[in-house]
Amino acid sequence: MALSLLPDLPLSAPPGPGGQPGRTVLSGRVDTARRLLYACDYAALEQTLPHLIGDLRHAAAYATEATEVLAGLLATAYQTATSLLVKQRDQGHAWLAAGRAMAEAERSGDPVILASSIRVQAHVLAREKHTAQAVTLVRHTAGQMTGSYDRRSPAYLAALGLLLLRGVTAAGAGGDRASADGFLSEAKEVARYVSVDRPDAWANFDQANVAVHEVSALVAFGDAGTALRTARSLRHRPLVAERRAAVWVETARAHSQLDRPADAYRALRVAETCAAQEVHRPEVRDLVAEMVARDRHRTVPGLHAFGRRLGAAA
Repeated sequence: MALSLLPDLPLSAPPGPGGQPGRTVLSGRVDTARRLLYACDYAALEQTLPHLIGDLRHAAAYATEATEVLAGLLATAYQTATSLLVKQRDQGHAWLAAGRAMAEAERSGDPVILASSIRVQAHVLAREKHTAQAVTLVRHTAGQMTGSYDRRSPAYLAALGLLLLRGVTAAGAGGDRASADGFLSEAKEVARYVSVDRPDAWANFDQANVAVHEVSALVAFGDAGTALRTARSLRHRPLVAERRAAVWVETARAHSQLDRPADAYRALRVAETCAAQEVHRPEVRDLVAEMVARDRHRTVPGLHAFGRRLGAAA
């Protein structure tokens, strides 16, 4: 993904009348990019983001008013880019995108956008195995935002909730169960003030998403049986494609922990029907490669062919 190269290109001269998309159009395009991320349409998102970021940078450079709004939109676009780059395991460019998200969030002066930028920075930290630093960053930021939930806007609650869930993921990756439980408990409290199963179009935070992250944490700590029971309770809940696929991928991990390769394979096939591009990302391919390697006697019909199709080398 050549996304990181675009922001360094010099800006052209200011456009003539009607030559630059207005803020309303740009805001709509940012929302579309977020929806592509949650729909797991990563190919379309990769085509969309460079042009979107270029247009936002151009608009921000030559704006004479509402520059904070444009900075906020640009921060959100960089947040989306960071999430995509992490999924692609492009850590170098993810760091760059996360840094630019932080810079634009600070320019926006919006605490909600700043919290969201800190969230993606914590995501990159955790993926780089700096889990303790990620947990500390989330704890410090969330500590400044918690409380008075009945008086907070939906956007504020969503940003805080997603930040807490990122803390759950980071703590799970670092084996820090106490922190994971603490973040989960606070996220459940925040979710009490969010419309049940009706997440904001860009935010994707609600009680169901908290439960999805609880499943991931249980798998991370080796509680496969509890994870499977919790995952079953989510199968009929309305989830965006990314979260639905995540439930089935974590189900596969749990079955794999219990040495049930056939069940794990079936769960991955369901995940693929939910969001094919999510299943094809590197992290899931690693799981499939491990399953293929363990199935030396080819006892699971279709697993090895599935691995070859995903490019998962055993």
